[in-house]
Amino acid sequence: MSDAAVLSPDTRRRIDAIDRKILGVLQEDASLSVVEIGERVGLSATPCWKRIQKLEAEGIITGKVVLVDQNRIGLGLSVFVSVESSDHSDEWLKKFATAVSAMPEVMEFYRMAGDVDYMLRVVVADMPSYDIFYKKLIGAVALKNVTSRFAMEKIKSVTALPVPAAA
Repeated sequence: MSDAAVLSPDTRRRIDAIDRKILGVLQEDASLSVVEIGERVGLSATPCWKRIQKLEAEGIITGKVVLVDQNRIGLGLSVFVSVESSDHSDEWLKKFATAVSAMPEVMEFYRMAGDVDYMLRVVVADMPSYDIFYKKLIGAVALKNVTSRFAMEKIKSVTALPVPAAA
């Protein structure tokens, strides 16, 4: 592989330096116009727009969102919830995943390797709100163990992925 491009594992196409710059700019500020993005990456508007369209069509760009400060909208408590299960059947997982995915308080939901089976990042207003969530979670399916860890301070939080440089 040349040092001019990185092969995307899902699309099997080369993501070149300009695509990486576009991804970096969009992750920093997706509200910029195509002209502004193009200026930042060294392209005119039409080629820049075509590249963005291609990145979207290939599923590399999956959406554009507005980031909201959770504290300013009254969601000041972040909780990391570790879940262990005695049941690892497909049927149990499907039921659990469906239930957890429907809970709006769950911001992230992962199946883990190691001593914990699942990890959730939950955002709620306060401790009473978390208690309501917790009761809903443990009532959804049979669980072996649930451990909650409460964030005291957010030290770093980013949404931009570190787009890999060419190898």
